Amino acid sequence: MATLPVYRWRLAPDGYATRRQLRALGLRPGGQDVAAQLERPRRRRGPLVAYLYRVDRAKPVRPMTPARMAALEAAMRARRTCPNCRRDAGYCIPRSIGMCVPCSDIESAA
Repeated sequence: MATLPVYRWRLAPDGYATRRQLRALGLRPGGQDVAAQLERPRRRRGPLVAYLYRVDRAKPVRPMTPARMAALEAAMRARRTCPNCRRDAGYCIPRSIGMCVPCSDIESAA
């Protein structure tokens, strides 16, 4: 098994990018293996690790189809709908309370 080249923070050569950097360029890894590793040292713990991919092997991001857009909208609508009052809260319901803030306030006052 071959080992990955390891670079220190901010010292990776040109031609490598993280997933987020690829996404900002409108690219995706496209099935390629991790090409290198980036390590950021920390004082009391192990280093932070980021995986790097080759930019020249990256593929363009797949376009959003109408079906995928509809599925995404339905998922976000479900995250905004309060299970108690069944209204669209206008924001994602916090998982910690499991309901919209007005319903949570009513339950905590009772």
